[in-house]
Amino acid sequence: MKILVSVKRVIDYNVKVRVKADHSAVDLTNVKMSMNPFCEIAVEEAIRLKEKGIATEVVAVSIGSKACQETLRTALALGADRAIQVEAEDGLDSLSVAKLIAKVAQDEAADLVIMGKQAIDSDNNQTGQMVAALLDYPQATFASEVLIENGEAQVTREIDGGLQTLAITLPAVVTTDLRLNEPRFASLPNIMKAKKKPLDVKTPADLGVEVGSNVSLVSVTPPPQRAGGIKVGSVTELVDKLKNEAKVVS
Repeated sequence: MKILVSVKRVIDYNVKVRVKADHSAVDLTNVKMSMNPFCEIAVEEAIRLKEKGIATEVVAVSIGSKACQETLRTALALGADRAIQVEAEDGLDSLSVAKLIAKVAQDEAADLVIMGKQAIDSDNNQTGQMVAALLDYPQATFASEVLIENGEAQVTREIDGGLQTLAITLPAVVTTDLRLNEPRFASLPNIMKAKKKPLDVKTPADLGVEVGSNVSLVSVTPPPQRAGGIKVGSVTELVDKLKNEAKVVS
């Protein structure tokens, strides 16, 4: 079984995001970048399936400029067998990205596509669902447990009322949630080995996919600064402020 896992290069989650002075975009100058945390979980799950003998090959794919090769090398260091970069301008909309990933999945004849449920930069939570729709594959989103057996995937997902288990036939698309696993760290020997693993570069034209964006970024504004807390002298004063100022108590 071949698994295709998508990874995205985003601002590291520990970094405080800055907005450009003209509010046109997020300032990426000298900002530390890393793999999207949900993509890390997807890579980890794919590698675990290979370690169990369920998968025979794990292929990582990323859409973006040459800089995303660093993220692909990280996936290779974690245990992916090879990588594919689809060279495209950064900031493509979700549909364009989904079209490219879907075409790679078709060309690779992937039995399972594992993706993070969302990226922490755009927070759209829609690319995985679009890939499934384009491929006409069954999908299971927000996975907290994945079991593969007899050409079928049993996926447990968290919903408002508790847990829901879906049985889907392969090939399929699965998107990962936080509780699915805890990603490993890449060891130094594996980081060195990753430099020799194959990384192919393709273009949308190579894949026969025409990309464009139907979404334009109007402006980016930082969230309002949180006001500092105050001390109150009594319970009566606290209740009064909660009722009349915060209006959270009726």
